[in-house]
Amino acid sequence: MIQTIKSLYLTEQFFQAIAVIALLFLASYWFESLYGAIWILVFVFILLIFADFSMLYSKKGIKASRILPERFSNSDVNYVQIKLKSTYDFYTSLQLIDELPIQFQKRDFLMKVALNGKEQKTVTYDVRPFDRGSYYFGNLNCYASSLFSLIKRRYTFNANQSVKVYPSFIQMKKYDFLAIDSKLSHFGLKKIRRIGHTMEFEQIKEYVTGDDLRSINWNATAKSSHLMVNQYQDQKMQPIYSIIDSSRVMKMPFEELKLLDYAINSTLAFSNIALKKGDKVGLIEFSNKINKIVPAQAKRTYLNTLLNALYSVDTNFLDADYGLLQATIKRNINQRSLLMLYTNFEHISSLRRKISYLQAIAKRHVLVVIFFENTELDKLANIEIKNMTDLYNQTIARQFQYDKKLIVKELNHKGIQTVLTTPQNLTVNTINKYLEIKAKGLL
Repeated sequence: MIQTIKSLYLTEQFFQAIAVIALLFLASYWFESLYGAIWILVFVFILLIFADFSMLYSKKGIKASRILPERFSNSDVNYVQIKLKSTYDFYTSLQLIDELPIQFQKRDFLMKVALNGKEQKTVTYDVRPFDRGSYYFGNLNCYASSLFSLIKRRYTFNANQSVKVYPSFIQMKKYDFLAIDSKLSHFGLKKIRRIGHTMEFEQIKEYVTGDDLRSINWNATAKSSHLMVNQYQDQKMQPIYSIIDSSRVMKMPFEELKLLDYAINSTLAFSNIALKKGDKVGLIEFSNKINKIVPAQAKRTYLNTLLNALYSVDTNFLDADYGLLQATIKRNINQRSLLMLYTNFEHISSLRRKISYLQAIAKRHVLVVIFFENTELDKLANIEIKNMTDLYNQTIARQFQYDKKLIVKELNHKGIQTVLTTPQNLTVNTINKYLEIKAKGLL
């Protein structure tokens, strides 16, 4: 009985009918002939309430279930399904209120669905998370009413479901096509084998102009009248490391997503492309200490390892230790590698404090520093000047923009590759830089 009372709700139509009856009783003060008819109307109203109650509570009429995907993709639109089934023999109007995770900050969720007798239906709604982690769904509340719509019966389903939000695997699949190299189909181009310097020996051949003098085989030269050089096979599986700075500079949000999450999403998509290109991918995450080192491997299944490692990456309010990063790379990465460093510099002075460590890394590896344009400053730099405050804001914004260009110039002058990009274009610009380095044979 208590459960029945808790599940019973009065509708707006119920209170509207009460209001109409009250007004009619008021009118009967002047029109006494209405008084008897109003009591008949009240009697009919009570009968309708009992009829409505008996119809809704004659059986457990509504079945519903929330179908969640195995995982959500961060910063992307994800879909949730609700399957509904009516065992009533009559038309039913439903109001669905799903208790969404607190991260969405949505407290006005409402879906209206109509079901005929014995009908099944699936409805879908979308959500867009902006933080990685576990998301907990509460009750799925379903309020059913009949054609009379005087009362509603509440049904509750699927309490305490959870789903984990992972780095954007939807974005990763979106850029799959970039792994397809169609250049070889262009007229006039042919595939050639580049000569590398790995330990995989191929043959000894006679020296020709352009060969590396370091490859001269002096023993073979002594037995011949010509200079002879060792020839090695080109290295096909090259190590590629994504290095993520998880210090306070990556806490800055753009369009509700932190710079760190932009970097994580880009790392996943970029690693997928590199694996499909036959390279080995790895990961280093650091701030004031080295938080994660995932050695580079070329197995396709290794993407799941990276996905799980990226899931738990988080930022803090501490400064990054680039000296520790340089020592860690020197100790753990022996082979010449491509290092994609995701970080951010807002001022030229912040770069100059770290440039010596970046130079030391770039001496042994191909280093690409990836940092962000401040799109909010772009708006300030182009505002219409109406007063001195606008002029001041515009001047400061343009100074910061100029500093970004100085940072790029300084890094390029030191022989360090750069990618200066908006957060929204980070993934595609990073992948394009990787493909450019591969095409030029810089690694």
